[in-house]
Amino acid sequence: MKERLVAGVQQHGTAIVGVDDAWSRGSADRLEKAGQRVVRISVKHPLPDGIFVEREAIWRASRGARSEVARLAGIGSLRGLHNAQNAACASACALALGLSLDTLQEGLRSFPGLAHRMEQVGRRGPVLFVNDSKGTNADAAAHALSSFSDIFWIAGGKPKLGGITSLAEYFPRIRKAYLIGEAAQEFAGTLGERVPHEISGTLEVAVANAARDAEARGFPIPSCCSRPPVRRSTIPQFRNSRRTFLRARQGASGREAGGVNSACPGRGAALL
Repeated sequence: MKERLVAGVQQHGTAIVGVDDAWSRGSADRLEKAGQRVVRISVKHPLPDGIFVEREAIWRASRGARSEVARLAGIGSLRGLHNAQNAACASACALALGLSLDTLQEGLRSFPGLAHRMEQVGRRGPVLFVNDSKGTNADAAAHALSSFSDIFWIAGGKPKLGGITSLAEYFPRIRKAYLIGEAAQEFAGTLGERVPHEISGTLEVAVANAARDAEARGFPIPSCCSRPPVRRSTIPQFRNSRRTFLRARQGASGREAGGVNSACPGRGAALL
């Protein structure tokens, strides 16, 4: 279906295709053979022709020659490989439309992020609060967990098939987990003795406890809190999760946290 959509680009238009998997590479090849102008995107490998991400920068290559398009370093709203891919695709769109490199860089730098998607909602000292509640399954949560090295993780809601067992490779990054909702007991069983955890019950309690523990460390610790396996359309207790999170964060800190668009300096911290 996606290939058909891209194949329908108007004459003299541009088809932008990520080529980091075999199916998409085949799709790009078929489109090109059909006469479409194709721009290939990669966040895993340099390309001889196309747009790719390397060393926290977006590069454009043509016939083997390459030039830097934009810098991603220090843009907190674009953390993670998945956001780097989004930024590369957006850059390809901007270049196809004739935008200048300065305009492109400023657009990336000023992008605040989308609500509930690795959203930086506040900071208190070294603790960065991140709302990734759009991560409603383990696959999506993996992107958030891979973006931080020291994590205080709030997880829960309604469980999905497979739970969080597939996230085991990220468990060493988690300093402590705070479990909420119906999935709390199941997640506790999966974490077992590998990850310190508590059953917090509610989001308000979880944010307060995670903020307390992060600050008690006594040194800056980047902490990401996401809410994996939850059904976003069928969870009334989390329907207003952003408002609940902001209220809980304010209560935990005793004041509003500022600087939500600034990059996390060195080893910071985050909560969802």
